[in-house]
Amino acid sequence: SLHFFSVLNFETKQYKMKLITVASLVASAAAFAPASQKAAGSSALAAKSAFANEIGAQMPLGYWDPLGICADDNKANFDRLRYVELKHGRVAMLAVVGYLVTYAGVRFPGAESIPSGFAALSAIPNAVWVQMAFTWGVMEAFNRDASDIWGEAPSSEFVGDFRNGFLDFGWDKQTDEWKNKKRAIELNQGRAAQMGILGLMVHDSLGNVADILPLAK
Repeated sequence: SLHFFSVLNFETKQYKMKLITVASLVASAAAFAPASQKAAGSSALAAKSAFANEIGAQMPLGYWDPLGICADDNKANFDRLRYVELKHGRVAMLAVVGYLVTYAGVRFPGAESIPSGFAALSAIPNAVWVQMAFTWGVMEAFNRDASDIWGEAPSSEFVGDFRNGFLDFGWDKQTDEWKNKKRAIELNQGRAAQMGILGLMVHDSLGNVADILPLAK
């Protein structure tokens, strides 16, 4: 009887792992969908929108605004929301990497005893919280379009462009098609990461996040 329940428990965990793997593959496929692909059969509402051809309006939903937040075709409002989406996506990508790295056992020197996930919040020393707050402040101050306060900085090419004339890596030498593809990849990886970090936080709260991370120790 005990052996039967042990086998049943093992098979249940294996089934859950398969579901998680399939869901991850679906999210990854959506994250790498090319920007040039448009959803077939887009609604008439989407076709009439001024933002129907914006980056991010791609397979499988095309331009999707079910709540009509951008129904007034206000470009300033759309750009603000796109900036928020990009920022949340970038933070979420860092958060997912943070979960993977810390659950794999990687720590800064002196922080070996700090646990991973939510358990770390109560274990981090106050001095480290101060350092983290300072770092966040610096990141907020420098990750922005500085052309309004520094005359030598060129204006941003698009919402979320924080190069300010310092970082390029050959970006200006590329074609518009290449640039749009890379921007679409970043946008969709951010979308996938937001779903991914939400799932990790839920499993962390349930106490079984280590079961779904391959390198968890």
